[in-house]
Parts: sequence; C-alpha cells; structure tokens
Amino acid sequence: MSKFVLVYHGGKTSMSPEEGQQHMVEWMAWMESLGDTVVDRGLAVGKSSTVSSAAVEDNGGSNPISGFTVLEADDLDAAIAMTKKSPHLDIGGTIEIAQAMDMEM
Repeated sequence: MSKFVLVYHGGKTSMSPEEGQQHMVEWMAWMESLGDTVVDRGLAVGKSSTVSSAAVEDNGGSNPISGFTVLEADDLDAAIAMTKKSPHLDIGGTIEIAQAMDMEM
C-alpha cells in the first residue's frame, strides 16, 4: 500500500449553521467509510500565504489550500475512487491527490 496526500482546495466558504452542521455529518460519514485507509484525517486550514524567493502572496494565490488528509491505497486509481466520494466536492471544492514519496527526511 502507498500513502497519498489529499489536498483540498476551495469549496463553499459561507454556509448557514445548519448547512455547516450537515456538511460535517457528511464529512464524518465519508471519513468513517474509508476505515483503516485513513493514516491522518488531517485538518482544515485558514487563510494562507505563498512564499517564494521573490515575494509573499497573501491568500495562498489563485487556488489556496483549505485542508489535507493522508490515506493509504493500492494505487492512484484506488485513491481517486475513494476521493470521488468526498463531500468536499459537493460544496464546489476540488481535491488534489499526490503519492507520498518514501524517502529519508
């Protein structure tokens, strides 16, 4: 099994309390459905900045991160299949998936 990093981008930023609560119910149900494949549920993030050698760009650039999760899957296709069921997609967000490299750090 390989590890994959799911990076959440965008999504609906303003929800009523009821919508937010319903989204969390759906999110938790999706997380539970992934079972032991979840290595790290990750977390949601707030305002970000992008740092380069030339400048610091506020708000994370054109497609800022909104959170991350780490999961295990047999391959990228399996990770994509699990990710397609994420409720983050239902609120207009996108999810970037990358295989984690196994190397000494």
